[in-house]
Amino acid sequence: MIPTLLLTATVLVVTILLAIPLGAYMHRVYSGDVFWASRVLGPVERVTYRLIGTSPEREMDWKRYALAILLFNLAGGIFLYVLLLLQGHLPFNPMHFSGVAPGSAFNTAASFITNTNWQDYSGGSTMSYLSQMLGLTVQNFLSAATGIVILLPIIRALVRHSTKDLGNFWVDMTRTVLYVLIPLSVIFSLILMQQGVVQTLGGAIHADLVAPFTSGGKTILQQVIHIGPVASQESIMMLGNNGGGFFNMNDAHPFENPTGLTNFLETLAMILVPVGLVFLFGQMTKARKTAWAILVSMLILFIPLTLVSQHFELAGNPIFHQLGVTQANQGALAGGGNMEGVEDRIGAGASALFATLATATSTGAANCAYDSFIPLSGGINLFMMQLGEVVFGGVGSGLASFLAFMIFAVFLGGLMVGRTPEFLGKKIGSFEIKMTSLSILVMPLLVLIGTAIAATTVAGRAGVFNPGPHGFSEMLYAVTSPANNNGSAFGGLSSDTRFYNLLTGMCVLFGRYWVYLPLLALAGALVEKKKTPAGSGTLATHTPIFIGLTVGVILLVGALNFFPALALGPIAEQLAPVSHVMTH
Repeated sequence: MIPTLLLTATVLVVTILLAIPLGAYMHRVYSGDVFWASRVLGPVERVTYRLIGTSPEREMDWKRYALAILLFNLAGGIFLYVLLLLQGHLPFNPMHFSGVAPGSAFNTAASFITNTNWQDYSGGSTMSYLSQMLGLTVQNFLSAATGIVILLPIIRALVRHSTKDLGNFWVDMTRTVLYVLIPLSVIFSLILMQQGVVQTLGGAIHADLVAPFTSGGKTILQQVIHIGPVASQESIMMLGNNGGGFFNMNDAHPFENPTGLTNFLETLAMILVPVGLVFLFGQMTKARKTAWAILVSMLILFIPLTLVSQHFELAGNPIFHQLGVTQANQGALAGGGNMEGVEDRIGAGASALFATLATATSTGAANCAYDSFIPLSGGINLFMMQLGEVVFGGVGSGLASFLAFMIFAVFLGGLMVGRTPEFLGKKIGSFEIKMTSLSILVMPLLVLIGTAIAATTVAGRAGVFNPGPHGFSEMLYAVTSPANNNGSAFGGLSSDTRFYNLLTGMCVLFGRYWVYLPLLALAGALVEKKKTPAGSGTLATHTPIFIGLTVGVILLVGALNFFPALALGPIAEQLAPVSHVMTH
C-alpha cells in the first residue's frame, strides 16, 4: 500500500506544481497580453481571425455565445458523422475498413463533439487513419476547447459588471487550441514517442507466430498487429479529458502506454489542465484564496474515495481468500491484490488510481478492465461521476459545474444567516438559483430515467451478460458515463445495439448542453449586476467552514440522488460474499 500512496501523492503534488505556472500562462493568453507566446503564435492567431471574420474587440452576450457553441458543435458533429459513413471510400485507409454503421456513426459523432468519447467499437479494427486523425483527433482538440470556453464566460461574469459582454467564442476557441492545447500536446506527443508509443501511417504489421494454431479448419501462421498515428491522438486524449483510445484496450495497450513513465505521465495529464484552470480562475477573479479553497475541496472529495478504492483492490477478491488462494505481492511490479483484468506491469494500486482520476474527470480512459474491479471500487468510480463532474472534472466544464455548487452553497449559507447571498461580490437572486439548480439536477434525471428505461425494457436487458447486482451496475454505468461526458464503461454490457446507441447518444447530447446552457444563462445574469463590496456579514468563500459547506452540498446531492441505485448494484454485490459466509 505504501508504494501506491507514494504514487498518489506524487501525482497530485507534481500536478499542482505544474498547474500553477500553467494557470498563470493561460491568464496571459486569455487577457490578450503581448508576451513570448503571442510573439511566436500571434501571426497565426491574426490570420485565423481574418479568415473567420472576427476580432477580440467583437464581444458577445450569453445568447450569442451559446448559439455559437451549438452551431460550431453541430457542424463538427455532421462533418464527423459523414466522414465515418464514407471512410471506406476515402484515403489513408490501409486496412480497407468499410464505412461505420449509421447507428454507431451517430453515437460516435455525438460522443466526440461533446468530449465524451464513449466507444461502442474497437478503434484499431474499425476506424481508418483518416477517421482517427481528421475526425476523432480533431474533435478531441475542439471538444476540449469547448469545455474551456464554457468556463471563461462564467469567470468573466464574476469579474465584470453592468455589461452584457462575456467575450468572443471564436477568439476564445482560437486561443485555447492555438496557445494551450496544441503546445501541450506536441510536447506530450514527443515524450510518448520517445517512450515507445506508436506514431506511423504505415499499415498493419504481419508477424510470424512462434506456435501456429488451427481455427475453423484453417492454420493460422501470422498475427496481424494494428498500428497507426497513436501518440498524436493519445496526447490530446489525456490532456483534453477525452479518453477515446486508438485501440480497444485503451491505455492497457502497450502501444498506447508502454512504460511506467508513460503511465505516470498519462495519469498526471488527466488533471493537469483542470487544476491549471482552477489557478486561472484565481488569477482572473483576483480571488486566489477562493481558488485554493476550490482545490482543497476537490482533494477532500477525491483522496478518501481513491484510498478506499485502492485498499479494496490491493486487498484482493474476498472469495479467493475463502478458498485459500494467496493474492499477496508476487513481485515489485504487480503489487498483489485483485489482478483480474489488470496489467502486471501496472498493478492493482496504480490501476485504481488511474480509474478514480479517469472518472473524477471526464476522461474515461482505462489502463485496466473496469468491469473486473472489486464491486465497491467499481461503485466508487460510478459515484465519482455521479457527483456531477466536479472532482477536478472535465477541462473547463468541471470547474464550471463546481462553481454552480459553490453558488448553491452560498445560497444555503445566506439562508442560514439571514442575508442576501453573495458570491465574489455578486448578489445571487432567484434566477441565478434556478439556473444553478437546473444545471445540477439535469444529470441525475438523465441517469435515473435512462437506467430505469434500460432495466425495464427487453432491449435494455438483452445487452447485459451478467445476472444480479453486477448486471444492474453495468446498466447504471452505461447511462451514468455518457450522461456525465465520461466515456468509460463496464465491458460486460453489449452497447453496440440500436437501443444503447440511441440511449447513450441522447444522454451524451443532453448531458452536455442541458447542463451548460443554464450555466451560460447564469453568467449572462451575473455579468449585468454591480459588484458589492464585502461587508462584515459577507460569507467568505475561502474559509474551512465554507469548504465544508460546499463539500457537504456536493455529497448530499450525490447521495440523495444515487444511493438507492448504488445500493441495488455495487453495494449489494460487495455485501453478497459476506452474507454467503454468514449463512454457511
